[in-house]
Amino acid sequence: MTSDPLTFPLPDLDATLRLAQDLLPLLQPGDLVLLYGDLGAGKTAFARFLIQTSGVRDEVPSPTFTLVQTYHVENCSFDAIWHFDLYRLEASEEVWELGLEDALDRGLTLIEWPERLGGDIPEDHIAIHFDFAETGRRAKIIGAGSWRDRLQHLGIGATTT
Repeated sequence: MTSDPLTFPLPDLDATLRLAQDLLPLLQPGDLVLLYGDLGAGKTAFARFLIQTSGVRDEVPSPTFTLVQTYHVENCSFDAIWHFDLYRLEASEEVWELGLEDALDRGLTLIEWPERLGGDIPEDHIAIHFDFAETGRRAKIIGAGSWRDRLQHLGIGATTT
């Protein structure tokens, strides 16, 4: 079962940063965050803000060509963030060769283009759907598994759809 969607307007990058800052305290080791949306919809910008908000001071490039980037963090409940970009995957099985199982066991996992996983999406996850809106972008967040209850703490400033 999933939660009712929460929709957040993202008129500018500052709003995207605030959403990342608001979500970070809710994240725990083993969490999976799925980032959906067309090219340019805001997936990478959100992931970059979330990683930087966790205390990472290194450059945070898009993992489009490397497929995965790993960041070590010190001031969060998890000790690493694994940022996957599956856009270039040919088959869903390839993600396991990139270390997805380790990521899910030990850290926070962000996945752009999770559609490429096929049916291999774990039950417990949060899905963020980015799209274009009249004034910028918007994010629609849906929780599955334990996220159904955890998302109620993120609802300030959101509308339900």
